[in-house]
Amino acid sequence: MTTEEATHSTGYWYGDRTRVDAVDVLNALRRYRSAESAAQRRAREALGVGENALLALRVLIDAEQSGRRINSKQLAEELGITAASTSALVDRLVRSGHVERHPDPHDRRGVFLTASGQSMRQAFQVLDQLDETGAAVASSLGEPEIRVIIAFLEEMTRVVDHVVADDSRSDDTAVA
Repeated sequence: MTTEEATHSTGYWYGDRTRVDAVDVLNALRRYRSAESAAQRRAREALGVGENALLALRVLIDAEQSGRRINSKQLAEELGITAASTSALVDRLVRSGHVERHPDPHDRRGVFLTASGQSMRQAFQVLDQLDETGAAVASSLGEPEIRVIIAFLEEMTRVVDHVVADDSRSDDTAVA
């Protein structure tokens, strides 16, 4: 395989009219998303939790590190899930020993949540490894590269967040 073949790929689902370098960027982004998903899956498996549970643990750990207290309502807002889903999630995490409920010293009826000591240590180990290796790669870049990458990823986020399914296509013209 030549260098040209290794660095430029067709694929994705775009035709030959698309610039090859744009396809390469999108393919690299797709490979990164796949690798990140696999890393998240491994982290969930190491902790024995699901996707929302891992996200909840990360929110609780980040809050604790920054000196903030999180209650169920705030956790629901952070995760973008309903209060009922959050309640079920927190109940599962408490039963499994990953999360602890604590009375709020400023509100008799209030309860705040923390990751348990053992769960926090496990989550730190898994998440810190992901964060540290990613930070090492990012720190090897120069400021101009970082600015370009940030701008690109922010624009891709904006585009992805605003993609709307086109319901006007008939079934026979939809792409499989």
